[in-house]
Amino acid sequence: MNIMLLMVAGILIGLRFFPKRLNPINLRIQMVCTALLIFAMGVSLGSQPDFLSRLSQMGLQSLVLTVLGIAFSVLLVWLMTRRWKS
Repeated sequence: MNIMLLMVAGILIGLRFFPKRLNPINLRIQMVCTALLIFAMGVSLGSQPDFLSRLSQMGLQSLVLTVLGIAFSVLLVWLMTRRWKS
């Protein structure tokens, strides 16, 4: 829940208070933070002692989450297009 609140706060600050002229700097900061997040996730996963034995289970869970996310995104876009397409 804290992560969602921080994300919403960041969106509101970006929309309301962040100057447009700083967008190129903001994009670079976002790329660096994303790279650090991916690195930290890799370190977290790699430090688990049973990582290799759980790899197939985690892969299957990741595949299911990915397919569901794509399916619901496509469904939502299709429904919205049907609703508002002129």
